[in-house]
Amino acid sequence: MKAFLLAAGNGTRLRPLTEGTPKCLLPIRGVPLLSIWLELCRRHGIDEVLINVHAQPDAVRKYLATAQNCIQVKIFEEPKLLGSAGTIAANRDWVSHEMLFWILYADVLTNMNLRALLDFHMAQQTAATLAIYRVPDPSRCGIVTLNAKGVVTSFVEKPRIPLGNLAFSGVLIGTHQLLEEIPNSVPADIGFDVLSRMINKMSACEVSDYLLDIGTVSNYRQAQATWPGFD
Repeated sequence: MKAFLLAAGNGTRLRPLTEGTPKCLLPIRGVPLLSIWLELCRRHGIDEVLINVHAQPDAVRKYLATAQNCIQVKIFEEPKLLGSAGTIAANRDWVSHEMLFWILYADVLTNMNLRALLDFHMAQQTAATLAIYRVPDPSRCGIVTLNAKGVVTSFVEKPRIPLGNLAFSGVLIGTHQLLEEIPNSVPADIGFDVLSRMINKMSACEVSDYLLDIGTVSNYRQAQATWPGFD
């Protein structure tokens, strides 16, 4: 299986930590976040990963050149940020022969059971499947509502008046139908520009695994204290 690992953010909210280190290489209890993601992929049968980079790309290249992993990694550099969906669109040929593919947000720290999400997706047979979780502040997330069959009936990115607290986790499985929903404009965002157009075409599965967006200094510090690692 193949996965897009979206890692091109500038890490502005993590400064000064990201002034000399790209966000995806920040250590969690001494282990770079990128290393944790590659290990999670390896454990769940993902053997090819495309990583997009923008800020400090040479540091990511240097790390991958010396890292020991069993995964084939392709680096896609973005001198100008394309947006999360723009990255996928620019590399659609990379997944042209795949029945499905993963999209993973690299600033999320998780030990999620990806195989369980894949099983759910195969049973649902929808255009995409989102991993969702409950959040305390839904106005800062992409908020999902579902019907009884697990089909997404609404998706609103950062709503002013949230309809619930089930949020997109930054982990999803996509198909060619998802690719068709990406607009031609750049930059394009998965939440604002794609998922909001896929109502009733995608499913969502609530997960209870450890999951934390480390995009702020306070959350990054929280990760150091709470990350349980892998079983």
